[in-house]
Amino acid sequence: MEALALERKAEMNRELREKLVQLKKERNAIILAHYYQRDEIQEVADFRGDSFLLAQKAASTDAETIVFCGVHFMGESAKILAPNKTVLIPDERAGCPMADMVNVDGLRKMKAQHPNAKVVTYINSSAEIKAETDICCTSSNAVKVINSVDADEIIWVPDKNLGHYVQQHTDKKLIIWEGYCNTHDMLTVKDVVEMKAKYPNAEFVVHPECRPEVVAMGDFVGSTTAILDYCKNSSAKQFIIGTEDGTGYQLRKDSPEKEFHFATKFLVCPNMKVNNLKKLVKCLETMQPQIYVPPAIADKARTSLERMLQVK
Repeated sequence: MEALALERKAEMNRELREKLVQLKKERNAIILAHYYQRDEIQEVADFRGDSFLLAQKAASTDAETIVFCGVHFMGESAKILAPNKTVLIPDERAGCPMADMVNVDGLRKMKAQHPNAKVVTYINSSAEIKAETDICCTSSNAVKVINSVDADEIIWVPDKNLGHYVQQHTDKKLIIWEGYCNTHDMLTVKDVVEMKAKYPNAEFVVHPECRPEVVAMGDFVGSTTAILDYCKNSSAKQFIIGTEDGTGYQLRKDSPEKEFHFATKFLVCPNMKVNNLKKLVKCLETMQPQIYVPPAIADKARTSLERMLQVK
């Protein structure tokens, strides 16, 4: 029975992929997928990447329709950078708890308390928060962005763990918001110690959204793309991975001869995994749900995103 069910699922996926090819042509669409998406989504994407790479692609694509397979703030960023394009997301329930941890009123109060500080906001945030921001950043360019800002004090929003990591790489004073990524924050020192004991020859690579004490254990610390590049180019044959398990698709694709062990089975973002192939096809059939950002908010938020893209 199990073999029959798997066969039926494989046939359904084949049909969905064929339908997707047809719809992409009809809609002049491009599919962008974050590295944390399900394998079945990453397999059919035109472009896979982290938040920074996907923002760049959204800003430069000639396609009329962008299907953003990620979470809601990513679709918003695409719409802000490409306001004349239709931006779809397979499931609008794909939110980001960390982005929800910061609100406009709270950020405005913090800005009033620190009038000489500039606001640097992690891209994992809503359009409304980006509109209150001087410049955005991602985990891959956070240090460069911070050091590019003409201010000695920085209000850092919303990830305290990434903020702690960045503070170690700049002389500027960071005033750090108390947000965090639910998924990365689950990883503990105990988890890593147990995995290192189990795989003593493995290198531990970790995302700076993890807790500071966990990040301190890393053989390599970096953004999702940096982790992928490091594992691809490293001479090591075994790795303990301290980031979301969707990265396994690209890791295995790049280095099929290497072993990748996720530091805990809980490194799964449920919001990223809400999207699937069936929903992806349906959103192109119906052209819904569409991402909408009010023009007044989009105009302000666009400035903070464009400043980020200009940092070299």
